[in-house]
Amino acid sequence: MGGGQPQPGGRDSLPSDGAGVLIETTIVLGTASAMGAGRGRTLLGWSRSGTGSTGGCPERELGLNRWCPEPVVRGHGPSMPGGCITGRMTTDGVPGDREDPASARYGVTIPFDRVPLEDHRRWFELVGRLGYTDVWSAETDGADGFTPLALAAAWTPALRLGVAIIPASTRGPAVLAQSVAALAEAAPGRFTFGIGTSSDVIVHRWNGAEFAEPYKRVRDTIRFLRSALAGEKVDTEYDTFTVRGFRLSRPVKHPPPIFLAALRPGMLRLAGREADGVILNWLSAEDVATVIPEVGAAVPVAARIFVIPTEDAGLARSVGRRMIAAYLNVGVYAAFHRWLGRGPELEPMWTAWRAGDRAGALAAISDEVVDGLVVHGSYGQCRSKVGRFVANGVTIPVLAIIPLDVPLEEALTGLAPPWPPADPAAADPVAADPVAADDTVSADRSVGNEPARPGER
Repeated sequence: MGGGQPQPGGRDSLPSDGAGVLIETTIVLGTASAMGAGRGRTLLGWSRSGTGSTGGCPERELGLNRWCPEPVVRGHGPSMPGGCITGRMTTDGVPGDREDPASARYGVTIPFDRVPLEDHRRWFELVGRLGYTDVWSAETDGADGFTPLALAAAWTPALRLGVAIIPASTRGPAVLAQSVAALAEAAPGRFTFGIGTSSDVIVHRWNGAEFAEPYKRVRDTIRFLRSALAGEKVDTEYDTFTVRGFRLSRPVKHPPPIFLAALRPGMLRLAGREADGVILNWLSAEDVATVIPEVGAAVPVAARIFVIPTEDAGLARSVGRRMIAAYLNVGVYAAFHRWLGRGPELEPMWTAWRAGDRAGALAAISDEVVDGLVVHGSYGQCRSKVGRFVANGVTIPVLAIIPLDVPLEEALTGLAPPWPPADPAAADPVAADPVAADDTVSADRSVGNEPARPGER
């Protein structure tokens, strides 16, 4: 992918960045309601601490201080790192092949904000009863990626577990292998390990490690893990690190599948060659058809899907614009959307952002862009829209639920699977909601959760 060359699937030329690396993001939640109730309208805020060329989106820059002058609750920020993607062990056929309904996966992001880890047992049990098959964690600045899954492994033996993602560079190779092996032992046959490059902020600023040659580092880490989890003694000099004489002392009976987070052709093709699945993020249902062919192998396709369950389209689009501005002004995501062909639609936002005009940048994001990248509407409409991702080839959809004005339990219940494949050529569902009965849920559900409110790093 040289500079200025037309890229597959897109109409824009890109600077050289063949890997299509992923970054992770910090998120801060502000709410106008009392913290304990979790029932009021939720608003987004961004941390002041992450300013600079690599990220940072102070809440006042986006005009959020009108409602929430200070960040209130920090939350986990999964990336695809969706982040929080459901996993399955194997697939046949071509990338994106639809699964048999009996083996379909339906995932949700954990841990839930405002719910202490010690209180997650009832929530894990609830999502299982509602029909979700998977819970997926992430790792940025909240809980680590493994501990919430260890709790789920012990408390809910029927759920599948996954992490999206663990950065390739924040742990030494041997320590990483031990963590992966331990969770694979705790949840035999139920764990999927997601890995990605992460960002210079997380890797270098926060962990003091070098963020050099991320493409090679994640490739080398996958290769090392294959050998280590197979019980081999590893004595190898890789391009980005060297391991001498390491062998896991506890055999791994069920080595987990390894999924790779990827955006553009370089990393997507690496996922097809080296990984067992690919993790996508921040794309529309229609974009899936552009991305999947680049993988070039029959692997599961996981996608983080941001969902705002509200029929207040103005509210959903307002929040969606802030999410999009936070993510898509970051270089790798901007390049991703140029490659997808969305450059002309987003150029006014990028221009305003570079000029320091945050309000203008938000105003420049069209309703069409928001509606493509953020699922919103009634519960039935949201499920139908998720089904369009499935119809276009996502085998492992996972919801990043953002309940703005409803309790967590109501949102989980209203959005509960199945999400059957919908005609990808069909228009978005309209007012007529075929499952309106599911949209009426007891208002006595407490504890609000607002996962995946992104801000830049």
